[in-house]
Parts: sequence; structure tokens; C-alpha cells
Amino acid sequence: MAKFTTSYLGQLRCANTHTQSGTLIHTDAPSDNMGKGEAFSPTDLCALSLTTCIVTTMGIYAQSREFSITWIEADTWKHMASDPRRIAKIEAEIRITLPPESTERQREGLRRVVHTCPVSKSLHPDLIQDVRIVFVE
Repeated sequence: MAKFTTSYLGQLRCANTHTQSGTLIHTDAPSDNMGKGEAFSPTDLCALSLTTCIVTTMGIYAQSREFSITWIEADTWKHMASDPRRIAKIEAEIRITLPPESTERQREGLRRVVHTCPVSKSLHPDLIQDVRIVFVE
């Protein structure tokens, strides 16, 4: 079980510590919701969690099947809705380069990860997950 500690710093900011490693992440309310937007907002982290979970799970998939991934880079966009205020859509574009000897089966396995990572499975079904995988040669 993972543990995290959050300290409210005032002015809609928090310091969040990953207890096991001591890593610190600051959060701030977004500028469109009374904050300064000077750090990731909680909803930013939620959207980013989807992308990083997919990328991490791709790494686990490749490692467990003994093939390598040369490079991955991704962009994430968060779309908010109101009444109630919530994340309505997360868009991600994940660009991947595999070695020349990679197979279509490996590519298909990486595509399947998009819908099987733990964060994807944990998000509400009404939240649109628009994830595009682009293989870059």
C-alpha cells in the first residue's frame, strides 16, 4: 500500500510527499479556478497520471516480452467541463520509436496497453479517454 502526505500551504497550494521516496510535488489551484496556476493542479495530475500509466505499462509490457523501446514521448491535454466541474476528456498523443527488428505483434501489444493500464481502468466511464499512438520510424 502506497502512502502520501499532504500539507496545505495556504493560498490554494499543497505540498505532497511520496512517503517511500521523499519525492515532493507541489499542487496549485488552476488560474481558471481561483488559483495562480504555478504548479500542477490536482486535475492536471489526474490527466497526466493516465499518460504516465500508459507509458509505464508499455515499458513493463516490452520488458516482460524481452523487446526494447527506443524512445517514447507524449503530450497530454485536459478538457474541463462545468456543472459539476470535472475532467470531461483527456487527450494524449504517445509517440514511440521501436528498433527496426520490431514486429507488428509487438506494436499491437503496445496499442492494447492503452485500455488496460490501471489508471485507465480506474477513471469514470463518462470521462472520454482519447489516446493516440503514433509509431515514429
